[in-house]
Amino acid sequence: MAKTSAILRNAKRARMAARDKEKRTALKNIVMDRSLPVEDRFDASLKLAELPRNGSRVRVRLRCKLTGRSRGNYRKFELCRIAFRDLASTGQIPGVVKASW
Repeated sequence: MAKTSAILRNAKRARMAARDKEKRTALKNIVMDRSLPVEDRFDASLKLAELPRNGSRVRVRLRCKLTGRSRGNYRKFELCRIAFRDLASTGQIPGVVKASW
């Protein structure tokens, strides 16, 4: 089990990213629009830099929903490899069977 503080910190980052999503995309669109004057684009880049870092989507780490483990996760199931194997071996994940040949 991962530290509770790490799990809560990641959840806070996810909330902040969802909250700031529209503002970030609007500012990024202004910065990338070549038809606008340079001054407006520069002002938008400064406003983008003033936003909190944890409000960015790339700061959110994919963690296991059961254990909170940060490494070795399957995105489709949102589980780490260890929890996935335990659940798959007991038949608790529908459609997943152990390979044999």
